[in-house]
Parts: sequence; C-alpha cells; structure tokens
Amino acid sequence: MFDLSSITYLQFGTSWLQLRLPCLCENASIVLQLGFLGFLLLYCVWKTVLSLGKNNTSAYSGEKYKMDAIVGLSYKVCLVCSILLLGSLVATLFMPQSKSGTECKMPGPILTSEILQAIVCAITLIALYKVKKDKCGKYPLFLRIWWMCSFIMSLAKAVLEAHHALVYHSDITILNYIDFFALIACTCLLVISVRGKTGIVINLPNGISEPLLNGDSEKNPDEKRDCPYGKATLLQLVTFSWLNQLFAVGIKKPLDQDEVPDVDIKDSAGFLSHSFDESLNHVRERYGTAKPSIYKAIYSFGRKKAVINAFFAVISAVASYVGPYLISDLVTFLNEKNTRSLKSGYLLALGFLSAKIVETVAQRQWIFGARQLGLRVRAALIAHIYKKGLVLSSQSCQKHTSGEIINYMSVDIQRITDFMWYINIIWMLPIQISLAILILHTNLGMGSMVALAATMVVMMINIPMTKIQKGYQSKIMEAKDDRMKSTSEILRNMKTLKLQAWDSHYLRKLESLRKTEYKWLWKSLRLQAITAFIFWGSPTFISVLTFGGCVLMGIPLTAGRVLSALATFRMLQDPIFNLPDLLNVIAQGKVSADRIASYLQEEEIQTGAVQYVSRDESEFDIEIEGGKFSWDFKSSRATLDGIELKVKRGMKVAICGTVGSGKSSLLSSILGEVTKVSGTVKVSGTKAYVPQSPWILTGNVRENILFGNSYDSTKYDRTIQACALVKDFELFSTGDLTEIGERGKNMSGGQKQRIQIARAVYDDADIYLLDDPFSAVDAHTGRQLFEECLMGILKEKTILYVTHQVEFLPAADLILVMQNGRIAQAGTFEELMKQNIGFEVLVGAHSQALDSVLTVETASRATQNASNDGELTTEPTPVDEFPHTKQDSEHNLSVEINEKEGRLVNEEEREKGSIGKEVYLSYLTIVKGGALVPIILLAQSSFQVLQIASNYWMAWACPTDDAEKVTGMNYILFIYVLFSVGSSLCVLLRASLVAITGLAAAEKLFHNMLHSVLRAPMAFFDSTPFGRILNRASTDQSVLDLEIANRIGWCAFSIIQIIGTITVMSQVAWEVFIIFIPVTAICIWYQKYYIPTARELARLSGIERAPILHHFAESLSGAATIRAFDQKRRFTDANLCLVDNHSRPWFHNVAAMEWLSFRLNQLSNFVFAFSLVLLISLPEGIIDPSIAGLAVTYGINLNVLQASVIWNICNAENKMISVERILQYSNITSEAPLVIEDSRPPNNWPETGTIRFKNLQIRYAEHLPSVLKNITCTIPGKKKVGVVGRTGSGKSTLIQAIFRVVEPREGSIIIDNIDICKIGLHDLRSNLSIIPQDPTMFEGTVRGNLDPLQQYSDTEIWEALDKCQLGDTVRAKDEKLDYTVVENGENWSVGQRQLFCLGRALLKKSCILVLDEATASVDSATDGILQKIISQEFKDRTILTIAHRIHTVIDSDFVLVLSDGRIAEYDTPARLLERDDSFFSKLIREYSMSSQSLSNLAK
Repeated sequence: MFDLSSITYLQFGTSWLQLRLPCLCENASIVLQLGFLGFLLLYCVWKTVLSLGKNNTSAYSGEKYKMDAIVGLSYKVCLVCSILLLGSLVATLFMPQSKSGTECKMPGPILTSEILQAIVCAITLIALYKVKKDKCGKYPLFLRIWWMCSFIMSLAKAVLEAHHALVYHSDITILNYIDFFALIACTCLLVISVRGKTGIVINLPNGISEPLLNGDSEKNPDEKRDCPYGKATLLQLVTFSWLNQLFAVGIKKPLDQDEVPDVDIKDSAGFLSHSFDESLNHVRERYGTAKPSIYKAIYSFGRKKAVINAFFAVISAVASYVGPYLISDLVTFLNEKNTRSLKSGYLLALGFLSAKIVETVAQRQWIFGARQLGLRVRAALIAHIYKKGLVLSSQSCQKHTSGEIINYMSVDIQRITDFMWYINIIWMLPIQISLAILILHTNLGMGSMVALAATMVVMMINIPMTKIQKGYQSKIMEAKDDRMKSTSEILRNMKTLKLQAWDSHYLRKLESLRKTEYKWLWKSLRLQAITAFIFWGSPTFISVLTFGGCVLMGIPLTAGRVLSALATFRMLQDPIFNLPDLLNVIAQGKVSADRIASYLQEEEIQTGAVQYVSRDESEFDIEIEGGKFSWDFKSSRATLDGIELKVKRGMKVAICGTVGSGKSSLLSSILGEVTKVSGTVKVSGTKAYVPQSPWILTGNVRENILFGNSYDSTKYDRTIQACALVKDFELFSTGDLTEIGERGKNMSGGQKQRIQIARAVYDDADIYLLDDPFSAVDAHTGRQLFEECLMGILKEKTILYVTHQVEFLPAADLILVMQNGRIAQAGTFEELMKQNIGFEVLVGAHSQALDSVLTVETASRATQNASNDGELTTEPTPVDEFPHTKQDSEHNLSVEINEKEGRLVNEEEREKGSIGKEVYLSYLTIVKGGALVPIILLAQSSFQVLQIASNYWMAWACPTDDAEKVTGMNYILFIYVLFSVGSSLCVLLRASLVAITGLAAAEKLFHNMLHSVLRAPMAFFDSTPFGRILNRASTDQSVLDLEIANRIGWCAFSIIQIIGTITVMSQVAWEVFIIFIPVTAICIWYQKYYIPTARELARLSGIERAPILHHFAESLSGAATIRAFDQKRRFTDANLCLVDNHSRPWFHNVAAMEWLSFRLNQLSNFVFAFSLVLLISLPEGIIDPSIAGLAVTYGINLNVLQASVIWNICNAENKMISVERILQYSNITSEAPLVIEDSRPPNNWPETGTIRFKNLQIRYAEHLPSVLKNITCTIPGKKKVGVVGRTGSGKSTLIQAIFRVVEPREGSIIIDNIDICKIGLHDLRSNLSIIPQDPTMFEGTVRGNLDPLQQYSDTEIWEALDKCQLGDTVRAKDEKLDYTVVENGENWSVGQRQLFCLGRALLKKSCILVLDEATASVDSATDGILQKIISQEFKDRTILTIAHRIHTVIDSDFVLVLSDGRIAEYDTPARLLERDDSFFSKLIREYSMSSQSLSNLAK
C-alpha cells in the first residue's frame, strides 16, 4: 500500500514538472520584465526631476574643455555581450518553436516574454550608449540589477532544457545552442555588474589620461604605490592575474615591504575609518542613542560588500549540488548506453563541468570578498580603538590596561575578522540543506524526510555545545587578558625585577596565570574534539538512518539512487561540518565584539571641562574660579578643592608642596585631564606640556623635538642650545638623527627630560606647563636650563612649573604652595617668607642642606693644606673641560650603533626563504618525541579506508535498476553500519589525539619561550621593543594554542583523502592517470611558484602587526601629552599608516591564496571532465556502472580536495611562521646562572660590605669602546660613598657592573673577599639593595609592592612605611595594606612611588645599598627627612649614592668622581675641597651660588 502511494506521488511530481514549470518560468519572466520597466520609468522620472533642479554650469564647462573618453575592456565586453544577447533574442523570435515537452504549450506567454526581453535588451544598449556619452565611471544601478536578473533567468532556462534533454533523450537543437551562448553573455554581464566600473578613462586636454574615480581622490598621489587591484580588468579580477607581477618579483628574491603594492583606496585605513565613523553617526541619529551599538554600526558599514559576497556564495552553493543531482542520470546512461546516443552523454558531462566551473569561480570570489570585508572591518575597528584610546579618561585607563587593549587589537579583532568569512555560511546553510533534501526527495521520495530529521537532530546537538563553548571562550579571553597584562608589566619593568632578584618570582606568577589559561584551553579543545567526532560521523549517521528508513518504507534502493544519496550526504557534510565552526566563531566573535563594545563605550575625557578664550578677549592666560576636581568622580573626597587662580600673560608661576599635595593634579586640571566637579577653567592660547615622567617616542631625537612641526634650522638651533643638548648631540654617532630606543631606554634620565623640554620649547606655545622639569638633571644643567630656557628663550611666555628645588622659586612672579589638594599659600618668595605659615619649612629644609654644603666648604678652606700626601685623587680636570663619553651612563648600550643610520634598536628578526625542516621537526617531536603522530595518521587512514569500503559495499551490493530484485537488504545495511561505526571511532581517536598533542606542544613552546625571555640579559630588552615580545606572547601563542595542530593535521588528512579519491577513480578507469599525473605536476609547479611570494607576504604581515601594537602602547602612555599639544590628528594618521602597512602584505597574501586556488580548481575540473568523458566513451560492459558512479561520486569533490591539499599546505606553512617566531625567542643567549651550587656565598654575606674594583673594564659590545676603563679602587665597608660626574661619565654603568647587569670584560669586582662573577646572579642581587632613579610599582596591592616574596610580617611593613613617610597616607585608605595599586602605580604620585622604593630597601636591610637619584622626585623637606632616615637605618652599611643634589653626597665619607669612564678623583669631601681646581670644588661653588643668582633673575 505504502509502495503504491510513494510511486503515485513521484509520478505526480514528474507530471507537474513537465506541464507547469515551463509556463511558470515564462510567466515569472514576464512579471520580472514588467517590474523592471516600471522601475526604469520611475528611475527616469527621478533623474529628470534632479536635473531640472541643477544649473547647467557643467554643460558650459564641457563645451569650453572638450575631453575625449578612452573606452576600457569592461565597456567593450559589456557592449559585445549586450549585442549578442539581443541577437539571440531576435533570432529566437524568428525561429519556429519546437513542440517538445520543455516549452510551454501556450504561445501567448512565450511570445510576450521574448518580445519584452528584446525591448529591455534594446533599452540596455541605449543606456550603454549614454554611459559612454556621459563618461560615467560606474554603470547605472538599474542596468546592474537587470544583468543579475538576466543571468538568473538564463541559468534557470538552461538547467530546465538540460534536464529535459537528459530525461527525454531529445536531440540538441539550434535553439539550445543559442540559449547556451546567451547564458555565457549573461554570465559576463553578471561579473561586470558586480564590479560596477565601466573602465572609461578621460583623456584630458594636456594629454594626461585619468581614470574616473567617482569622487575618490588620493591626498598624496605621489606617495602612493601602484595598486594593480584597483586597475585590474574584469578578466584579471576573475582569474586574479593582477597578481602576476608580484609573483614575478617574489620568485626571484624574497619580497621586501616596499615591493608590496598598495591596497585600493576603498581598502585603505583612512577611507575605512571615515566610513565607519559615518556608520556610527548614522546609527546614533537613527536610534537616538549616545552610545550606538557596535553590531548595528558594523552592519551598516559592511552590508553592501556582504550582499555581493552572499550573492556569489549562494551561486556557489547552488552550483555545487548540480553534480549530485546528475549522478543518478549518469548511472542510468551507463546502464542504457546501447540505447542512448553519445551526444546526450557528452551533454551530461558538459553539465557536470559547467556546474563545477560556475561553482569554483563563484567560490573564489566570495571567499576573497569575505577576506576583503574582514580586512575592512579590522582596519576600521583598529582605527576606532586607537582614537578611543587617545580620549579615555583616567578611570577608564585604569579599567583597561595596555595588556588588555593589546588583546583587543590582536586577538579580538582577529576573531571578528574570521567571523566576516564565516558569515556567508549563514546564507549558504539553508540553501545547501534545502537543495540536498530536494535531490534526496527526487531519488528517495519520503526517505528524504528521514534524512531531514536526522540532519536536524545533528544540528540541534550544536545548541548546548555552542553555549558551553562560548562560556569557555570567555574564560580563555579573561585568562589571556590577565596573562598579557602581567607579561606587559613584567617586560616594561624588567630591569627592576632583575636588580631586585624578583625575576624568578614573577616567572612563577606568569606560569600560574598560564596554568589557568591552559585549564580553559583544554576544556575548549576537548569539546572541539567531541564536536569533530560528531560531525565527521554525521554523513554516516544520516546515511544509515536514511537507508534504514527507505528499507522500512519499502522504497527500492538502486545503485544510482544510493550513489546520488551518498554524493549528497558528502555535500551535506560541508554545511553540517561548517555549522559547529560557524557557531564557535559566532560565540568567539560575540565575546570579542562585546569586549570591544564595552571598551568603546568607556568614559572619555571631559570635553567641556576647559573653556578656550580668544587672546584678545582676556588679559589672563589661565583663570580658575571655584575649581573642584577629582580623578575618581565617584569618590566623596575631591583631589583638588577650592582652587582660585588667575595667571596673567607672561607670568612665571612656581608650584611647590610636599609629596602628594596635588601639584601635578593642578597642572592636569588646566589641561582638562582631571574630571571637573564644579567651577570654571578658562585658558587663552596654545599649550605645551612637560610631564614628570619623561615620555619619549621611538624614533630619532630630532623627530621627538620637532613633534610634527616643520624644521626651522635657526629656531631648532636656538632650542637645543637653550636646553643644553648641544654637547649630547656632538657625542652621538649621528647627532640628532640618532635613534632613540623604546621609551627612551638608551637615554639617561637627564637627556630624556631635556629632549621633552626641547619639544615644548620648539612648539612655541603660549602657555607652558612643566611638571618638575629639573629633578633628573644635575645642578649645573638645571641652572643652565632655568636661565637660558625658562628665563631666556621663554621669557615672554606664561609658565607654570612644579619644582621641589627651592633655588628656582625666587625668580617666580607667583608661588603656589599646595597642601592636601588646596592652594595653601600664594604670593612672591618674599611675601611667603614673611607669612611664616608653612612655606618656610620647605625653604628651611633647603637652607639647611645648603648650610651643610657651605659648612664643609668653609671648613675645607680653613684647613687647606698645600701638601696632599697620600691623596688618592688623580690630576683634576676643570669643569668645562670634562669630556662626555659616547656611551650614556644611565642605560645599557647593548646594541650595535650603525654609524650611518644611528640605529640603537635592532630591526625585528625576519627569516627568509622556506621555513626550515627543523621548525616542523621541532614542533612535531616536541611532545613525546613525535610518538603520537603515526597513531594520528593511522587513525585518519583507517577512517578513510572504512569510509571507502562502506560506500563501495553499498554501490556493489545494491541493484542497478528497479526491475532487479534484491534479497538480504538488512544484511547489506548491517555491514554498512559496521563500517560506519568503525570509521566514526577512528575519527574520535584522531580528534582527541590532535587536541592533546597540539595543546601539549603549545604549552611546552610557551614555557621554553617564557624561560628564555625572562632569563635573557638586559641587552636583549634594551634592543627589543616589548611590543615584539607581546606580539609573540599574544597573537603567535594564540595560533599555537588553537590553530596550528589542526592546520598541520589537515595537511595530512586532505592528502589521505585525495589518495583515497584517486584510488577509487583509478579502480574504474586507470586511464585517468594519463591526465592526472601531468596535472598534478602542474599543480606542484604552481605551488612552488606560489610559496616563495606567499611565505614572505605572511612574514611581512606578522612583522608589520607589531608596530601597530607598539605605537598604540606608546600613544596610550603619552595620551596626556598628545592631547596637550593638540596632536591627536597626527597620531591618528600615523596609526592609519601603520594599519595600511599591515594591510598591504595581508591583503595580497589572501589574494595570492585565491590566485593559486583558482588555478588548481580549474585544473581539477579538467581532470574530472576527462574522467567523465572517458567513462562515457568506453564501450558498454568494460566497467560496472555502479562502480563508475561511485568514482564520479568521489570525483565531484576532486577539485575541492585537490585545492584543499595545496591550500592546507600553504596555510599550515603560513601558520608555522608563528612557531618559527616563538622558536626565535626560545633560544636567546641567557644571563649567567641564577645559582651556582658549587660556589654559593655564606648566609651572612656580605657582612662588612667592602667593595674592591680591580682593573675593571666594561664595554656593552665587542665593537664598542670601553665605558669604564681600568677602574681600580676600594670602597671601605660600612662607609657612605658619593658618586658624581657629568652625564655620560659612567656612574650608572658602575652600578650596573656591581649588579652584573653588564658583565666585566676585564678585571673583577670583589665584595667581602668573594668575586661576584663566580657566584650566581640570584645570590648576588638578592643580597644587595637599590633604589632606582625611575620608581617602579606593579599592579596589585601596597603589600604586594613592598614585599612580593611575602618574607615580612605586617608589623615590619608598617614600620618601613612609617620610616619612608607613607604610613599615614596608607592608613587613611580603607583597605590599608591591601589598597589597590593600578598599572604603573598611576594612582600614586611619582614622589610617593619613589618613597615605596625606599620602603623596599628598608625592609630588605641589605649590607650594601645603592641610591640612584633616589630622592629626585621629592621636595626638599621630605628629602631632608629621608636623608636622616637613610643615615640612621643604614649607618652600619655600605651606601653608594649617585645624586645631582650636592647636599646628598656632601656628608659622605668618600666622594668618587668619574670622568670619561675613569676615576678622576677619589677622597673625602674635605680633602677634595682643599683644591680649588678640583672637579668637586667647582660643583660645590656652583651649587652654593645658584640660589642667589637665580633669585636675581626676577629683578
């Protein structure tokens, strides 16, 4: 009963197709064409109305300047195709209609449809003539829409005619040939409509030819490189042959960045940034929200390109199912070959081939388009994130650290880019599933419903798994953020960690954070393995259920039906297999988009906090009334309160006060950096700002000083003279063109400070805000800066300067004394001294220090003795004659100085040529020596064998036609199920092992790199911007964690698959090898031709990614300076340029992959077509039709498999670059061992602290001269020694030598009879204490910053805090010792950070203490207290002090004077002062005279 109804249903369906569908197509064509004519009428009316409202000026100018148009290939092809189409329609009208079953029996619809088509075609020709006449750059929209519709109608007609010819065995008529040529013409017009450009070029009167850009112009065409993509013809765009020139260069030599062409104007970051801003504004206006949705903005931004991609994706999906649909007909033909003509067989082969060509061309276009859309979204988001970073408020900056934001820019944006590729699968999935069910319904009837139900079940399993996967992805990103945040902080403060011997502790911290990340990675990959098992087994699962359902329903399973179904299941595997990836990418993309959206909606700097007044309207440059400001808007306690300030034009205002009193915050309030709670701030004029912590950009010195301004030699020379930089420039190998390292790490503190002062001076602003500009320079340089800069070149300017040095106060017109966030006192120096409230405490401290100097000086004069028996000083050198050295004393010059280029930072390492076998071998053998790799390959091979066996079994066992009866169908199905279950288990084993091995390899490589980097010497960090290291720890590590194992696995899996396919095909007709072998050889040649270019493009893309992150990190740290100088636009443009530099190799790498894939696809199509012709041409009886059908079933996917082999190999090689880059940083030359077990010092070492230098020589590299030369002296134990000397004399190098930051080239340093070079670095550094010049704090708590190793009790910590004057400040916080310290300690002032560093030394209680400008950032009163504390707490310890404040070394037991890397003088201060011409005497005289001379400057 059921059998009869099924057959009746099938017969009814066939009858309906025969009688109704052709007429339906004719009627649909009529409706479509009438609709188009109506649309055209409206379009003409609209254009007419527009033209009436415009002037005729353009016509006049056209008459005056006649311009000829050069017609391009696109227009010519378009014209030829349109004429061909019209000709075919006219020919059809005048030819007699055949009465075969494919045409509608009613002549009315046929004639109407054909007449309308001819009319519309004639209209398009008229429109084309007008396009040329008007010299249009793009075809009108109505033309492009019509061409798309024509293609769909022509394709539908061709498919119906082909189907009719195959089913009814009818002969091919001349009308069929006409329709075929019409289809070709429509296909060409379709491609032209997508591109849209006419290719018409204007020939200007002066002979210059200029393409029509439709308003898209380039600002600096001279600076633009050639863009072959933008100029490509239609044929070049389809075949990607516009890349040929790049490949021709790449095959000869490794490509360099400047050899990579530019991206098209529409893919440039500037254009995309502007377009994304417009999309945001559109969303903002449409929905009336201040914070527009990023999803809606991205939709508005990319929808046009996404629609074009979707169109190609849908065509590709539809064409891919033509093959499975025709397999049943092929098997039928092979069975009935004796009654059928070869012509119908060849027509069948043509149908297969045409479908594959359409599929592959459309596929290449949508994949390339999706990548291009990803590039556009990425560039737009990076530009927007960067712009947001420049306006983030202080609170927002604390929420999102630089490490997190680097993750936004690298990992999160990459995930959104990936989603742009997967988005097309959303449109393809329903079409693919619908077509699959339709084909199954045609072959299996109601059995297709079982297949549909099984497919839905498999897809429904995704929902819970995707939710779980999304949760895992969120956890992975959180863990990665934490790890990157810590990594960024550790790299930034590596010198401090090494000096404090904390590097091992922070290494363990990173390992702990990675352990958390590993836990979530393992859960995610485990779930992915289960997902892979389900979906590799899904075609088998669906086929078993479908065939079982057919057996139960009594639907006969013939070989043709089974093979068609199997081919369909294989095609269905693609959407089912892509679904988990799609949902996974959606989950990842959603998490990443939400994170970016959260960042983009963070609070920004108040825009209206500062009112800018014209200089003509006010006599005051700065005016604050009732000012109340707070860094934390939610805090009940304001940072500044009751601020009343009026500064007249040209005034010099000094700001002083104790540490943490609000001095820097006052300057920030004028800049608009602090949130204004109430009051008004008015500023009249441009501003220049010098922050307390120097902000130096990577680049040369001149670029830092010019800061975007044009070079004026006179003005520039005056500036560097006033800022005391002339001598420094003379010493640099290339003067002011010498490159500065990252954050100025190859410059001394004083040099960095003077460079940024010079930047402000050269800017020639109206108002100068200087935050403690003299703290990092010695007394002599400070005095020169004050006299020649502040009171000289800037004499007419308004200046507010924060200072702790009282000698610079008397010259000020107004002095503000800050206390607890208020202006406690204001007035001139004399007025404040008379008030006797608190100002005199600061001055008194300074006077006391000055008195101590004068007392020593006077005492020395009184006891002056001409005879200096036993004096240790060498021949003294006058101050002005003291030469500088070419090496800086404050840094590690560990990198080569190129004499020609002045480069102090190495270029990033870039391997050239193919990726070495050792890289692959290292990766594959890093886990258990590679023992798991053969098991994985065996599992995949077993899967392939069992899959083929199961399909072979079904094809062989099932009958070839309905008439043949078969018994034991249950047995056939049982064997099939056994094969299927076995293959699925093999997949589960393979997927699990790939996940385990891949993650284990990633973990091992991560640990190797981490240990290698953290154990690297400081030389490595000085020459390597930490952005490069972060790039490897972030992006490259992410590739290792989640991608590389699958990429390499797929290389092997796809090769195994194609071997299986070729085996099956050759089983039927070995002759296929005749064509397959040479085609394979051509494929390999193409791959070898492609690889060199693609590999270098991938490398360049990786290298060009780091500068984006580095520039952003730099810009974030100096955002306040950028805003103060009003340089946001320039820095944004620089970011856009860096994005373009990355886009260029990335875009061309993606295009190169499509170039290769297109060629391989067409070659595999050729092999497939040859095998089809072979099968059709062989005489009947030679081959089994069922097995031949099986061969075709596999052959349909040959193009996909062949392309996937090459694509996977190339993609894996590109991804292996990440392994290569991580391996580069896994073999860095290490420092000396941390501990040498055979040579460990006693537990109480050093006991007395005696330091002996024996013939010590230090140089930073073999090719550089020595920085310290033959240093021989003894520093007695438990004595205080001051180390003085000009910038560049070797002071800090001496300190670094004691800590073995640099190793001695010759000589030795002996501490308490132990040669420090013979013990471990940890044993040495953990027993010494240092308070560095640049105070460092880590994110965490107060307790964690003072005692990261948890060695001390709370009582000891509180005692240390009290001694360093921070006890009351910390007690005032609610959390006490657990009070938060944000990144870089930004919620503490620089002075307070310096005091924390002192607190660490007080806790450590080492026998030897080194002070490197330790109190430079604190006021004189606090300095005085601290000096007393240091004297008391360290009275029985050896203290080495480097200081610019002379009073800090005047009471030393000994003074060591260095000059040109040698000891110039070494004796007690009293003995040195006895000589008038000694260097130390001159320094003392300068210092003692400075206060009086500076106070006279104001008079």
